[in-house]
Parts: sequence; structure tokens; C-alpha cells
Amino acid sequence: MKALLRQLAWFVAVGCAAAATHWTTAVAGIACLGLLPAVANLIGWSIALVVSFSGHYFLTFRRQTKTLLPALGRFFAIATGGFAINELAFVYLLEATDIPYYWLLAIILVAIAALTFVLSRYWAFQHSS
Repeated sequence: MKALLRQLAWFVAVGCAAAATHWTTAVAGIACLGLLPAVANLIGWSIALVVSFSGHYFLTFRRQTKTLLPALGRFFAIATGGFAINELAFVYLLEATDIPYYWLLAIILVAIAALTFVLSRYWAFQHSS
């Protein structure tokens, strides 16, 4: 139980760093560069992917049984699926609601996190007890 709590703490810390990277990059792309929200979201996600994988590989799931390349491939699959949900929800909800894009993106990023933890722990990194 103690190991799981430690892992969850690292997951939250790394996830916050990746989400902050994603959110800041996307919002700056929209506000400062005039990018379309969907494009800025893709750029933010791409940069945050590096932060997320590095943090989870070296910190959150450091006792994983997968070597770097298999873990990277599986994590990329999870992250890509999560991003597809993120992007579809973001684009749809931008049109369907009056929620400002910066709040909407923050809400979506938090919603995807739980699924990412479970899939990362039990598939991408095959955590050993």
C-alpha cells in the first residue's frame, strides 16, 4: 500500500508537470501566436508527451519490468488514445458550450489522468510488486 501511495504521488507530480506544460503551451499558442485551439492543443500535447514519459519512466514507474523501447511504445499508444479523446472532447465542447478554452482544456486534462494511470501501471510499464 505504501508503494502504491508513493507511486500515486509521483504520478500526480509528473502529471501536473506534463499538464502544466501542455496547458501553458496550448494557451500561449492561442493567446500569443493566434493558433487555432486544436492546433495549439496538439503542439502542447506533443511537448508534454516528452515530460510525461520521462517522468513516469524514471520516477513514477522506475521499478518497471519493461525496458525503454517497449515501455515507450506502449506509453505512446496510451498517450495517443488519451489525446484522441482529449482533442475530440475539446473541439466538440468548444462548439457546444460557453466554457472558456483554458478552463475546458484543464478539465479535460484532469479527466484523462485516471485512465492514463491505470493503463500505464498495468500495461505500459508492467509494474512489478
